[in-house]
Amino acid sequence: MSRGRPSVPLSRKPSYILLTHKSAEKYADDRYCHCPSVLINNYTLHCVSRFISETLAEEYITAVTQTMKSYVRSLRAPFLAGSIVPVVIGAATAFTAGAFSFPSLLVTAAGVAALHLAANLLNDYYDAAGSDPVNVRLTPFSGGSRVIQNSEVPPWAILFMAIFFFILGTLAGIWLVSEGRPLVIVIGLLGLFAGWAYSAPPFQLMGKGWGETVIFFAFGPLVTLGTHYVIAGHLSLTAFLMGIPQGFFITSVIWINQFPDYEADKKAGKANLVVRMGPAPSRYAYCAMMIAAFITIIIMIAGGEVSFLTMFSFIAFPLAFKAMRILWKEYLSHEGIVPAQALTIQTLIAHGLLLSFGLFLGKALGV
Repeated sequence: MSRGRPSVPLSRKPSYILLTHKSAEKYADDRYCHCPSVLINNYTLHCVSRFISETLAEEYITAVTQTMKSYVRSLRAPFLAGSIVPVVIGAATAFTAGAFSFPSLLVTAAGVAALHLAANLLNDYYDAAGSDPVNVRLTPFSGGSRVIQNSEVPPWAILFMAIFFFILGTLAGIWLVSEGRPLVIVIGLLGLFAGWAYSAPPFQLMGKGWGETVIFFAFGPLVTLGTHYVIAGHLSLTAFLMGIPQGFFITSVIWINQFPDYEADKKAGKANLVVRMGPAPSRYAYCAMMIAAFITIIIMIAGGEVSFLTMFSFIAFPLAFKAMRILWKEYLSHEGIVPAQALTIQTLIAHGLLLSFGLFLGKALGV
C-alpha cells in the first residue's frame, strides 16, 4: 500500500460518477482509486473512493462544478427572454379584459419556459452532427453552446434533458386543462410540434426555410394568445395581435444570429432564409422586421385595439436603431456583429415590458 493512500475495507462498494471535464482524467490513475477506469463512448467512468485526500476532494469538487456549469450552459437560459416576455404581454392583455390569476400565470410561464429549453437542447443535439462541427465563427449568441463538440456533455444527456423539459411542459399543460382550459391541449400541441419540428427529423424546419416562420408564431402570437386564454378563459384577437411585434423581434434574434453561421450553415446544407437570400440582402429583411414591430403598435392604436399608452414601447426604438446600424456595417464580421446581437435581445425585452406596462397603465387609468 502506498504511503498516504487511505485504506478501504473490501466490503465497502466504491461509488461511480461520470465526469466529462478534462480535469477528471486525474481520477483514472490507480494511485487515487481502488479499481480501474472504464472507457464508454469516449467518456471515462471513474471509480471514486469514499476516502479521498483533501487535495483530491478539492479536485473532484472542481471537476463536478465545471461539469454542472457545462450542463447549465447547454440550456442557453438567457434566450428564455424570448418566451417569458410574450407571457407577460399575454397576462397584460388578460388584465385589460378584467382578469388575472397569478397561479395560472406562474404555471404558464413555467410550461412555456420548459418547452423553450427543450427546443434549445434539441437544437444543440441535432446541430452537433450538422453545422456546428464546421462552424469556426463563434459568438456568445450564435454557434450553439458547444458542450457536445467540446466533449463536456455527452449527446445522450442533452437528448435526455430535452425530453425531460418536454415532459415538464406537458405536465404544466395538463394542470391548466384540469383548471378548465381545454383549448390548452390544442395550443400546447402546437407549441410541442414547433419545438420538436424546428430541429428534429424528419421535419428539421430550421434548415428548410420554414424555421423563421415557426419561430415567429410559436414565440409571438401563440404565446400571447395562449397566456391570455389561460388567465381570462377566452380567446382574444387583441392578445393575438399583441404577439405580432414579439414575433418580429424573436425572429430578428434568430435572423441576426444566422449571419455569423452563414458559411457553416451553407456547407452543412442548412438552407435557412439568410443562406437562401445571402448576407447582404438579408440586412434589409432584418431591418424590415425590426421596424415592422413598431409599426404594428401604431396600427393597433389607430384601430382602437389598444391604449395609446402602449406607445411607451417606442422608448426601445433607439436600441433597435443602433442594432440595425451596427448590423448594416458589420454583417460580415462575426466579432463586429456581437453588439448588434445583444441589442436585438435587449430591444425584445425592453419593447415587450414597456408594451405590457402601457397595457397595465391604460387599464388602471381607464384610457
